[in-house]
Amino acid sequence: MRRMLNHDARGFSLIELVLTLAIAATLAAIAVPAFSSVSDSTKLSNAAQQVERELQKARMKAVANNTPLRFRTNCPSTGYFRIVELLGTSADTPTTRCDAATYTWPAADTDLSTTPNFDGPVRQMLNSATVTTASIEFRPDGTAWDTSSGTATAITSSITITVTRSGKTKAITVNNLGKVLLQ
Repeated sequence: MRRMLNHDARGFSLIELVLTLAIAATLAAIAVPAFSSVSDSTKLSNAAQQVERELQKARMKAVANNTPLRFRTNCPSTGYFRIVELLGTSADTPTTRCDAATYTWPAADTDLSTTPNFDGPVRQMLNSATVTTASIEFRPDGTAWDTSSGTATAITSSITITVTRSGKTKAITVNNLGKVLLQ
């Protein structure tokens, strides 16, 4: 006796299942590279925002503490940055002040008559991003000066700091009034 097939049975046939999996695989193959690009873009944005926040923090601390502070990139090496208090001595060179062992954070003492008291920690860029070499000094009046050459020179229009990750870049500009703008 032959069994009769019940065509009212619910479920997928093998052909329908294979076709559904093929469509899902095609959509995944299209979506994964797009997701990777979005992820890279987000990581670059996060790194650029980190630098922007530190620049704004350096300006605010300079005004609040009535002391000049410098924001240094690639300090002590590529991919790091630090806010340092201007000492007005030969120790203000980028290589010396970027040494976290010599100039610890927080300061070794709490006496405000000794310096430095307002250095920040050496920070690493987020997500393996890199940043162009720059040194910007924020004065107690909030203005910004270019100190990349070692001496403070007035900023004529603006300084651009470029954050790079996976071949993509974001620019941060600082004008002579100390305004920090993430492009």
